[in-house]
Amino acid sequence: MSVEETEPPVTAFMLVKTTPEWLALSVQERVDAFTTQVLPVIKARTTGVRSRFYDTEFYSARVTDVWVWEAESHHAYRLLIDALRETPFWDRYFEVVDLLVGTENGYARTYGVEAVAAIAT
Repeated sequence: MSVEETEPPVTAFMLVKTTPEWLALSVQERVDAFTTQVLPVIKARTTGVRSRFYDTEFYSARVTDVWVWEAESHHAYRLLIDALRETPFWDRYFEVVDLLVGTENGYARTYGVEAVAAIAT
Protein backbone atom coordinates (compact mmCIF):
# COMPACT_ATOMS: atom_id res chain seq x y z
CA MET A 1 0.00 0.00 0.00
CA SER A 2 1.14 3.52 -0.64
CA VAL A 3 1.56 6.08 2.14
CA GLU A 4 -1.40 8.02 0.80
CA GLU A 5 -3.73 5.01 1.20
CA THR A 6 -2.71 4.24 4.78
CA GLU A 7 -2.01 7.59 6.48
CA PRO A 8 -4.53 10.28 7.42
CA PRO A 9 -4.02 13.49 5.47
CA VAL A 10 -4.00 15.83 8.50
CA THR A 11 -2.02 15.43 11.72
CA ALA A 12 -2.14 18.09 14.43
CA PHE A 13 0.18 18.31 17.40
CA MET A 14 -1.71 20.30 20.01
CA LEU A 15 0.69 21.55 22.68
CA VAL A 16 -1.24 22.35 25.85
CA LYS A 17 -0.57 23.47 29.41
CA THR A 18 -2.82 22.59 32.35
CA THR A 19 -4.50 25.45 34.17
CA PRO A 20 -4.79 25.86 37.94
CA GLU A 21 -8.52 25.12 37.63
CA TRP A 22 -7.79 21.72 36.07
CA LEU A 23 -5.11 20.89 38.62
CA ALA A 24 -7.46 21.79 41.50
CA LEU A 25 -9.78 18.95 40.45
CA SER A 26 -9.25 15.46 41.82
CA VAL A 27 -8.25 12.75 39.36
CA GLN A 28 -11.80 11.41 39.31
CA GLU A 29 -13.22 14.91 38.79
CA ARG A 30 -10.85 15.36 35.81
CA VAL A 31 -11.98 12.07 34.28
CA ASP A 32 -15.62 13.00 34.86
CA ALA A 33 -15.16 16.49 33.41
CA PHE A 34 -13.45 15.17 30.31
CA THR A 35 -15.94 12.38 29.68
CA THR A 36 -19.03 14.53 30.29
CA GLN A 37 -18.01 18.01 29.10
CA VAL A 38 -15.48 17.44 26.32
CA LEU A 39 -15.86 14.04 24.65
CA PRO A 40 -19.63 14.27 23.97
CA VAL A 41 -19.15 17.59 22.15
CA ILE A 42 -16.35 16.18 20.00
CA LYS A 43 -18.39 13.08 19.15
CA ALA A 44 -21.48 15.15 18.31
CA ARG A 45 -19.68 17.66 16.10
CA THR A 46 -17.21 15.64 14.03
CA THR A 47 -16.29 12.22 12.67
CA GLY A 48 -13.15 10.85 11.11
CA VAL A 49 -10.72 11.88 13.85
CA ARG A 50 -8.65 9.92 16.32
CA SER A 51 -6.22 11.01 18.99
CA ARG A 52 -3.36 10.07 21.27
CA PHE A 53 -2.40 11.93 24.43
CA TYR A 54 1.14 12.32 25.78
CA ASP A 55 2.17 13.59 29.21
CA THR A 56 5.23 15.84 28.94
CA GLU A 57 5.25 17.83 32.19
CA PHE A 58 8.18 15.85 33.53
CA TYR A 59 10.32 16.96 30.54
CA SER A 60 8.99 20.41 29.67
CA ALA A 61 7.96 23.48 31.64
CA ARG A 62 6.40 25.15 28.61
CA VAL A 63 3.76 22.49 27.89
CA THR A 64 2.37 19.77 30.10
CA ASP A 65 0.80 17.58 27.43
CA VAL A 66 0.76 16.95 23.71
CA TRP A 67 -2.47 15.83 22.12
CA VAL A 68 -1.92 14.31 18.67
CA TRP A 69 -4.95 14.42 16.39
CA GLU A 70 -5.26 12.60 13.08
CA ALA A 71 -8.13 13.64 10.85
CA GLU A 72 -9.39 12.15 7.62
CA SER A 73 -9.76 15.60 6.10
CA HIS A 74 -9.11 19.27 6.73
CA HIS A 75 -12.86 19.69 7.16
CA ALA A 76 -12.94 17.07 9.95
CA TYR A 77 -10.00 18.83 11.63
CA ARG A 78 -11.74 22.23 11.47
CA LEU A 79 -14.90 20.72 12.98
CA LEU A 80 -12.81 19.21 15.76
CA ILE A 81 -11.20 22.53 16.66
CA ASP A 82 -14.56 24.28 16.56
CA ALA A 83 -15.97 21.60 18.88
CA LEU A 84 -13.07 21.87 21.34
CA ARG A 85 -13.44 25.64 21.48
CA GLU A 86 -17.03 25.13 22.66
CA THR A 87 -15.90 23.14 25.70
CA PRO A 88 -14.14 24.02 28.94
CA PHE A 89 -11.08 22.17 27.59
CA TRP A 90 -10.14 25.26 25.58
CA ASP A 91 -8.67 28.03 27.76
CA ARG A 92 -10.40 26.91 30.95
CA TYR A 93 -8.88 23.52 31.75
CA PHE A 94 -5.97 23.83 29.31
CA GLU A 95 -4.14 26.65 27.62
CA VAL A 96 -3.51 25.80 23.98
CA VAL A 97 0.13 26.85 23.66
CA ASP A 98 0.64 25.92 20.02
CA LEU A 99 -0.87 23.95 17.15
CA LEU A 100 1.48 22.29 14.68
CA VAL A 101 -0.53 20.93 11.76
CA GLY A 102 0.88 19.00 8.84
CA THR A 103 0.63 15.99 6.61
CA GLU A 104 2.89 13.01 7.20
CA ASN A 105 5.46 12.68 4.45
CA GLY A 106 3.76 15.42 2.44
CA TYR A 107 6.87 15.91 0.32
CA ALA A 108 6.67 12.25 -0.80
CA ARG A 109 3.06 12.67 -1.91
CA THR A 110 3.83 15.96 -3.64
CA TYR A 111 6.74 14.57 -5.65
CA GLY A 112 5.55 10.97 -6.02
CA VAL A 113 8.61 9.51 -4.27
CA GLU A 114 9.11 7.07 -1.41
CA ALA A 115 9.10 8.53 2.09
CA VAL A 116 12.84 8.46 2.79
CA ALA A 117 12.61 10.44 6.06
CA ALA A 118 10.39 7.82 7.72
CA ILE A 119 12.81 5.40 9.40
CA ALA A 120 12.15 2.21 11.32
CA THR A 121 15.07 0.15 12.65
